[in-house]
Parts: sequence; C-alpha cells; structure tokens
Amino acid sequence: MTMKAVKQKDGIETSQHLAPLSDMRPATLDKIEQAVRKVFAGFDPSEVTMAQIAKSANVSLQTLYKYFGDKQTLFNTIMDIVLGRLATRIMDHLQGIDSVKDRLRKTLWVCFDFVDSHPDAVMVLSSISVSRIRSIAIYENKELIGAFLDVLEDGQKRGVLNDSVPLYILFDVFMGFISRLGFMHIMRQTNTPINAEFDALFVILWRAISKPETEKV
Repeated sequence: MTMKAVKQKDGIETSQHLAPLSDMRPATLDKIEQAVRKVFAGFDPSEVTMAQIAKSANVSLQTLYKYFGDKQTLFNTIMDIVLGRLATRIMDHLQGIDSVKDRLRKTLWVCFDFVDSHPDAVMVLSSISVSRIRSIAIYENKELIGAFLDVLEDGQKRGVLNDSVPLYILFDVFMGFISRLGFMHIMRQTNTPINAEFDALFVILWRAISKPETEKV
C-alpha cells in the first residue's frame, strides 16, 4: 500500500493510504485509462474533474480516490502506464540489431505507430506543461533514455551520425521530429496513418542527423 501526502482545506498535510493498483481488476484499470485519455484530450486539463473521469470510466468516484487520491496523481499514473508500454516496445526493438540506422528506423516506426494507435494520448501530452510532464515517471526512466542515447553515441563514434553537435542535440532533433509531426498529423485529422509515409519521413530524419557525406571517412 502506498502513502500520499494530501492537503486538507485548512492547508494541513495528512497521510492518505492508497490501495495498490495490483488490487484493481485489469478491466477496471483499462476503463480508467481509456477515460483519462478521452477526457483529458477533450477538455482543458485544469477543468477536468475526478467526477468526469469516473463517469466516463463507469466507475465510482470512491474507486478513483481509493487508488489515486487526486486528479494529478491519477493523470500521472495512467500516462506513465501508457508511455511505459511504449518504452517497453522501444527497448525490445533496440535489441539484437547492430546497425545504428536500423535501430533508429525501428524506434521511429514504433513511435509513429504509437501516434496512430494513441492519438488521444498524444493530444493530452501536447496540452500539458513541461513541469507537469516531468512528473510522469517514464520521463525520468534512466534505462530507456540511456539506451536511446547509447544508440546515438554509438552512431557518432562510428562516424555515421553528425558529431559536430552535442549528443543531446541529436536526441532533441529526433524527439522533436516525432512530437511535431505526430501532433500535426492528428490536428489535421489525416485519414491515412502517419506510418503510411514512413519511408519518406525516415529519409528526412536520417538526413537531418546523419553525418554529411563530405565529412565521412
């Protein structure tokens, strides 16, 4: 059982025990996840209420408070679950492939597949502040970030990726490419999936981060 500090109306913090998610039926957790993604994608995050989420998920308000305590914890927990599945897929696709280009290609495909299959989650993440995003545990997952940075660093050492800029810039270019294209693809309400244009999009990204041919040994 986890414990969370919560503020009462008088501003005094007290300890609130939260039931572990392992005690919740998987079907119920799935309904709550779907509701969080739907409600937060359709409303200003500051205007979303626990009651709205409970109604959308067809669960009691008591259940939400029992397992999550408050709206922010509910949001962070659910989005961490959603992004955790994406992280697992990325990690799986980074295994057993030696080519830097192929590893990046696989990673980009998985991320765009997430855009196609979770448009509501992408819209939610695009609507919240950077400070709140950092509260989602997966963004501090050193194993995931480290594995991805290792791919980029390996590419620089092999003379495949641009090494005239710091490693973090390659990371920002890669992630910015996914974020902007994914968000705008959803905003334009395109009928075809973004991965329908994957080959052309990867060529654009690869040209942006690979070492210029004139500089290669």
